[in-house]
Amino acid sequence: MSSIQVADQTFVAAPAERVADAISSPSKWRQWWPDLTVEVRENRGPQGFRWTVKGAIVGTMEVWLEPALDGVILHYFLHAEPVGALDPSDLGPSNRARRVAGKRMSFEVKALLEAGRAAGEPPA
Repeated sequence: MSSIQVADQTFVAAPAERVADAISSPSKWRQWWPDLTVEVRENRGPQGFRWTVKGAIVGTMEVWLEPALDGVILHYFLHAEPVGALDPSDLGPSNRARRVAGKRMSFEVKALLEAGRAAGEPPA
């Protein structure tokens, strides 16, 4: 079991292809996870991405896009170990920081793809 484990989900009212495109840019990865080197392990197209991550932590990360209603559920997973010695009391704040980074990513994608869409309206 990894020391750092994050699992999160966010509904995005947009087609899976548009969501996958929104998360496909390495420049965005550097913005969302600036202390990590993110490398594609598997590009699953409209089903999402699997990456390996190195830097402040080492492990795997995934965005899985599950079709739901008129959009997708963006599932975000991170399983990693910190690099170097880490006091066990630092694991809680480290896990929280990684959860927040994942939520920022998913909310940014949601805001971008749902911009101008009224609640209850189908995606553009």
